[in-house]
Amino acid sequence: MNYKDLFKYLTPSLSFFNKNIFSKDELFKDIYEHAFKQNYVTEEFLEKIELREEKFPTGIELGTIGAAIPHTDAEYVKNEFVSVYVLEEPIIFQSMEDSTQDVQVSIVFVLGIKEAHSQLEMLQTLIALMQDEDLIHRFKDLKNFGEMKLLLTEEGEKKNEKN
Repeated sequence: MNYKDLFKYLTPSLSFFNKNIFSKDELFKDIYEHAFKQNYVTEEFLEKIELREEKFPTGIELGTIGAAIPHTDAEYVKNEFVSVYVLEEPIIFQSMEDSTQDVQVSIVFVLGIKEAHSQLEMLQTLIALMQDEDLIHRFKDLKNFGEMKLLLTEEGEKKNEKN
């Protein structure tokens, strides 16, 4: 999966930029309310994403910026989506590598993927994206979905030229 493939899943109505969220719980409630209202998730989604994050934290330290990729099991997803939150101020997630460590997270990709294979590919693509420090810093400055799409298109083309 490459950056352009992300567009099949990235969901404008579930993407938020310069969003004021003050905790992981508030973020999960926010995505649940939006996604449930738009028929993307089941009623159990909120409880299940919170439980999964507690058992399997998704915070990732990326130098000076933290990110997270929370997700839950496919049975709680009605229609596939990837939601993006670029936060005004960081919130605390626990580290994927060591759950006793806090990560100050500014960028969150919430996955709602039905197929296990697609979910794994999406995770790999997002982790590759996050390993590009310049790209992730530019992500933090995005103001809307159109800017994000343009950035990913440009970066995807640069990546393809190198290969």
